[in-house]
Formats: sequence, structure tokens, C-alpha cells
Amino acid sequence: MALKTQARLAWKLSTSPLARKIAFDTPLVKDWLSIGRHPGVLDLRPRKITREGIVVEQHIREGRFQRSLALITAFSSLLSGLEVGTEHYQGSYNQRLMYSPVIASGALLVASLSGAINRKAARTLLPIASLVMLGDGLIGFIWHARGVARKPGGWRIPVFNVVMGPPILAPLLIMISGYLGMMASLLRREDAPAYASLPGMPRPSGIWRHLLPRKMSREGMTLEHEIREGRFQRHLAAIAAISAVCSGFEALYSHYKNNFQYKVQWTPILLTPILFAAGIGTIWSRSFGRVFLPIASLLAILNGTIGSFYHVRGMMRRPAGLKYVVHNPRSGIIYRFAYGPPAFAPLLFAASGFMGLLASLMRREK
Repeated sequence: MALKTQARLAWKLSTSPLARKIAFDTPLVKDWLSIGRHPGVLDLRPRKITREGIVVEQHIREGRFQRSLALITAFSSLLSGLEVGTEHYQGSYNQRLMYSPVIASGALLVASLSGAINRKAARTLLPIASLVMLGDGLIGFIWHARGVARKPGGWRIPVFNVVMGPPILAPLLIMISGYLGMMASLLRREDAPAYASLPGMPRPSGIWRHLLPRKMSREGMTLEHEIREGRFQRHLAAIAAISAVCSGFEALYSHYKNNFQYKVQWTPILLTPILFAAGIGTIWSRSFGRVFLPIASLLAILNGTIGSFYHVRGMMRRPAGLKYVVHNPRSGIIYRFAYGPPAFAPLLFAASGFMGLLASLMRREK
């Protein structure tokens, strides 16, 4: 009888809220509960890689990855410069403005590398070069739209003129590098404290803020504070969704030119609405950002990598012959890059997936 009474009392205590709180606050139970919060792939990796992955994820969630994003911006600007350089080479650079994206990409490359090394360069040179890149992409979009309008029939024959004219959305895609550079300039370094708003901590402020009206400057301060704390998941997810639409539309009329000769050319067009829906859904739902957005982003990154391999293979199959390339390496390589399939265009679609994957690791705005 005494044993039954003790068992009944123990069961009542175990079901009380206080007992559950004490029990679930123990480290052993916390570790057991945290297993389900990590992806299943995480348990298959070595412990060292797992620990490093957890540290990287923590830095991203707290907005402390300025150096890493600056290096990613440098790589993105390099690819953008090579891509736009070969595309404008086909147009023989018949207008001097066609040199501007190549110069802006080179300037952003230097500023990004400097920002990865020096904290001051990340606060001064990187935002300036990023703004130049964003402005140049916007101007390029206007000029490409004007080029389509100047073709015979103009916008009255959009299917033919958009396909055969200058790529109208390509300038918007090179703005990804400028956007990443702006985000990197507002983030904190990896060795910064865990919290951005500790008492007495100096907070850098941009000179541009004093030139704006008071209401806009307050909104800018709020946005900058959220970015520095890693709280801009919805904002980055929306940018990833828009970028996916631009990349998918570029792939659509680019593959339309050769009448979709290979079935694999349909994959970026089919993945575009999936990544767009995942990015837009993240704006309203936290579950989309945790489940659907990383899956769609990883598929986009994989598809862009495979597409780049296929484009490089198509470029090397151009009818110039390896003997010509060996004896004339400069002209042979330029010919293959300029008149073959765009080697780095699929990586722009992968960049959209990268931004979506980065958004899935972020925290939501307050």
C-alpha cells in the first residue's frame, strides 16, 4: 500500500508543470531534445565538421559573418565581370557604356577583398563600390530595354525581340553582387561580440544617413540594426525570390534559342517557380523558411552547378579544334568563351539559391 502511495505521488509530481520544467532544464534532456532540431544529415558528418557547422550557423544567425560574405561577394563580382565581359565582347563594345559593368565588377572585387582583410575598408570602400554596381545594373537594364525597343517592331513583337535582342534582365542579375556587398558592409565581423547593442559599445554609422530626411534615416537605422543582428530573413528571402524569377526568365529565352535541344535545359525553368514560392512563402510563414526554402535553395545551387558544367562542356565542343587552341591560346579561348554557351550564367541561378539558403539560416525581423 505504501509503495502504491509513493508511486502515485511520484507520478503526480512528474506531471506537474514545475517538475516538467526542472526535468527539461537538465543538460541531458536538452541534448536529447536538440537531436530532432538539426537535419538528419548533420548526424552523419564527423564531429569536427559538425561543430564547425554549428559555429558557422550561429555566426550567420547573429549577423557575424562580414568577412565570409565579403569573400563571397568578391567571387560573385568576378563571375559577373567575366560573364558581362564576354557578352559585351559579342557586341564589339560598340558603346563606351558597355565597359562600365566590367569596371564596376573589378572595383567591387578589389573592395570586397579589401573588406575581407580590413574592417575600415568594409565600412567605407565596400558600400561605395556596391552602390556603384547597383546603379550600373539599373542603368544597364534601362539601356537593354531601349535596345529591345529599337529593334524592328520594338515591344510590339516581344517574343522575337526579347529573345534576339540584348538580354533584358541580365543587368539586374549582376546587381546581386552589389546587393551582397551592401549586406556585407552592414554586418559584423566574425570576432565581434555576440550581441550588437551592448551598453557603451561604439556603433559605426554611415555618412549617408545624415543626408537623408529624419523619417528615412530612422528607418535606415532600424534596417541596419536588424541586419547587424542577423534579423533580415524575410527581406533576403524576397530578394532571392525576385532573383530566381530573373534567372529563370533569362534561362527560358536563352534555351529557347536552340529550341530546348536537351531535356536538362528545362530544369532551371521548372525550379524557378518552386524557389519563388518558397521565398515568398517565407515572408509570411516561418515554416517555409525552415523547411521548404533550404530544400528549394539546395536544388537551385545543385542545378546551377550542373548547368555550368554543361555550358563549359558545350563551350569546349565549339568547332575550333584543340590544335587551334594550343597554337593560339588567347584567340581560341576568347572565341570559345564569347561565342559558346555562357559559362557562368547558370551560376547566377545558383546565386539565387545561395541567398535563399542564407535566408533560411537567418532570424526573422522583430
